[in-house]
Amino acid sequence: MFELDRIRTVQAVHGLKDFQPDPDFEIGLAEYLLNQYGQKGLLELHSRFAIGDGDFDGLMRRAIWRAVAQRFGHGVRIGSGVGFKHLETFEIGDRVFIGSQSYIQGRFDGRCVIGNQVWIGPQSYFDARDLIIEDNVGWGPGAKVLGSTHTGLPVDVPIIQTDLEIKSVKIEAGADIGMNAVVLPGVTIGKGSIVGASAVVTKNVPPFAIVTGVPARFVRWRDGYESSEDLAKHASSYGV
Repeated sequence: MFELDRIRTVQAVHGLKDFQPDPDFEIGLAEYLLNQYGQKGLLELHSRFAIGDGDFDGLMRRAIWRAVAQRFGHGVRIGSGVGFKHLETFEIGDRVFIGSQSYIQGRFDGRCVIGNQVWIGPQSYFDARDLIIEDNVGWGPGAKVLGSTHTGLPVDVPIIQTDLEIKSVKIEAGADIGMNAVVLPGVTIGKGSIVGASAVVTKNVPPFAIVTGVPARFVRWRDGYESSEDLAKHASSYGV
């Protein structure tokens, strides 16, 4: 009979990668494509390379994103089947990984910022009409951000026809969002905090806290962290 190791610790990969600037030809390729096709033409061209897993497909995805996005860093990796809306509003940092089949939905008058060395798992969804993800954030597969809701008023009108209220969402540096978690509109996830798998976060999470559940509740502070009085008061809003 084979036996499985109960616990095994290995070194991180993505978070420890050295910074390597993209080669000059990639920068030049993005400039050439933009001049040749324009933004609209590049968005149509992107569909030819969206699904493939090969190096060339990945290169072309990076080149098109770099040409269209507001800002695009070095060492970015975009998985197969990644979808987007209003790429021109995106600001992408260095060494970002976006897992396959993720979708980032921007808005023409919005802003989507993804900081340096962010890792995004496959099949994630971002309502990125007003979204900031700071540096070194880990985003679990299938996790989601909802950044807007309908007002539902007046009540005699179908909800889908009522005004859309957009609320900023911010994920602060070093936070870790668990698989299939959901972050609701207007929420800030504090620096270095952990959101458990499948949690539904309805209110702000203090820095270095661990929250889990539906709705998410404070469990404890991360090991090695002593909360300040202000943060302790913040945690009390979770019933602690």
